[in-house]
Amino acid sequence: MQIAIVLFERFTALDAVGPYEMLCRIPGADTVFVAEQPGPVRNDRGDLMLVAEKGLGEVATPEIVVVPGGPGQSAQMENEALLDWLRTADRTSTWTTSVCTGSLLLAAAGLLRGRRATSHWLALDTLAALGVEPTGQRVVTDGKFITAAGVSAGIDMGLTLVGKVAGDDHARIVQLATEYDPQPPYDAGSPEKAPAGLVEKLRAGSRFILQ
Repeated sequence: MQIAIVLFERFTALDAVGPYEMLCRIPGADTVFVAEQPGPVRNDRGDLMLVAEKGLGEVATPEIVVVPGGPGQSAQMENEALLDWLRTADRTSTWTTSVCTGSLLLAAAGLLRGRRATSHWLALDTLAALGVEPTGQRVVTDGKFITAAGVSAGIDMGLTLVGKVAGDDHARIVQLATEYDPQPPYDAGSPEKAPAGLVEKLRAGSRFILQ
């Protein structure tokens, strides 16, 4: 089973690495990082690089596609090289997935039109403008499409997919092996839970504010 995790300049690291840590533990999985061109790709902070082992053209028919988000997603919304690859890969994929604003790239490729999906909470209105039915759920499954909310939700998406592919017991083994038992020190992980002032502060500085 080939799993292709897409990289692009200014991706968010955990969007890619979180699902990787879950999905690479599927028996027989061949997990590969891909980008428009093979080589190092810098994250949104500019201080970390992942290496794309292969270019998009070298990975034509992955069984699973994972599209991360990040500030660099905006520059990819009209990148036909990437969007065409997503459309082509989706024709034969078993699962097409995204994390955070990666769902906006799936939507830009026309793959989520009329479907339920999620994204970072700041991007849900943009998702709706692309013909998608947005939901604030942490992980959304609609047919073969699985989308995750912001950043850390990619771990949940990856574990969800492990269960669908390898069974619930194996997913539980992966959860235990990775000691994924989140107990955050604060309860401010969603706009419904966070203090209103903090929500508005983030919203005011969002790149989606004018979209």
